[in-house]
Amino acid sequence: MWDKGRWDRGRRLAISSLILLLAEAALYFGVMATLFRLRRQFGLGVFVCALGSLHFLETYLAAIFYIQAPFGTALSPGSIVLFSGKLVMLLLLYIREDAEAVRQPIYGLLFGNFLIVALVMVMRQHNMVTPVPGQFPDFPFLDQMGGLMIWGTVLLFVDSILLILLYERSAAWLGRNVTARIWLSASAVLTLDQVGFYLALYTFVGSPIEVFYGGWIGKMVAAAIFALFTGAYLRWFESEGGKLELRPRLADVFDALTYRERYQALLEQTGRDGLTGLYDRGRLERQGPLRVADALAAGRSLSLILVDIDGFKDINDRHGHAAGDQILRLVGTKLSDTMRSTDSIYRYGGDEFVVLSEGLAHDAALAAAERVRRAVETLSAEERIPVTISIGIATCPGEATSLSELFASADARLYAAKSAGRNRVVGGPEARGARPSTGNPHSVPDLV
Repeated sequence: MWDKGRWDRGRRLAISSLILLLAEAALYFGVMATLFRLRRQFGLGVFVCALGSLHFLETYLAAIFYIQAPFGTALSPGSIVLFSGKLVMLLLLYIREDAEAVRQPIYGLLFGNFLIVALVMVMRQHNMVTPVPGQFPDFPFLDQMGGLMIWGTVLLFVDSILLILLYERSAAWLGRNVTARIWLSASAVLTLDQVGFYLALYTFVGSPIEVFYGGWIGKMVAAAIFALFTGAYLRWFESEGGKLELRPRLADVFDALTYRERYQALLEQTGRDGLTGLYDRGRLERQGPLRVADALAAGRSLSLILVDIDGFKDINDRHGHAAGDQILRLVGTKLSDTMRSTDSIYRYGGDEFVVLSEGLAHDAALAAAERVRRAVETLSAEERIPVTISIGIATCPGEATSLSELFASADARLYAAKSAGRNRVVGGPEARGARPSTGNPHSVPDLV
């Protein structure tokens, strides 16, 4: 028989539980937003530490603590308030700071929770004593929580990246409506998260399907509430300038979130000469043949400019190797400043430099080389040490079909410039055959 009084009491309890949930969400957001607002005074560390300190409680509540909702399902404050709120806090950090700032707590939580599980595994190997009767560590509980924390943190890692990318992508649909973009992004990501986390709950604690449905409904409500809170906060407390107006490329955001830009920077530094910062001979040997082949296939000009510092051994002998190193750096700087930004400049070895200029015809390469020669000549007055360079130039497709042939032609012309008195540019065919058969310091590399 239906008991109306009991039903009314149940409904009142459920409504009061929802009111408490809303109060918890408001308290959570209010404190975290205040810490975030004070980041200029206290630093982001306070905000980030507060965010991470709740992770264990969030996981614990999501696993075993549920309340009854009016629509007949069970809700967990751990998932609805703490986890949903954490995601939106990470998005707020991204919106007002950048991807480099937000990736730090994301990776910190991931590594920290793996460390917790690893330490528990090691601690289990101790021979334990019980100074307090009846007090034993609950390792089965720690195992259960450890599995949930790792799985939840992996989900958080994926969720955070997806949330930020979707937030940026939604600008194409919703423009500058930040609140709507947060709600849409959070709703989509929390839906995916609920599927993934329920699988873990079912595996570790045997949660029934009602937990999935109730959790999803609760997270959708949380997405709307936190979106409204965040939109209001951004409008009333952080409306002054800042990153809200920027529209970064999704690829750049993804690269920053996953530290890919650091990998790209490392790759960029690989193959650099330690003294001048220019590309080194190894990179020339890797890239050069491909660039020549590409230029030949496309019918484009590619000029090789071979530069040698005149009398560099005498500079070292008279002024010391420190002065010689400084001259090498300065010549490298003059090359970088004078040549085009699209040209590739290599320190080939010793006092020799190579420039590959794609799309630069022979006459234009001669003019560019002459500008470099004059620029280096000014170093004599600046450094009070006579500094000049000799340059040989060759261009394909007219003169070569490989990098080795191109280098050989430029090297012969460089030798002709040296023989003619140094401090000059030679790029004409009259230099062919000018190199003696022995004693030439310029060896042609095997760059095929």
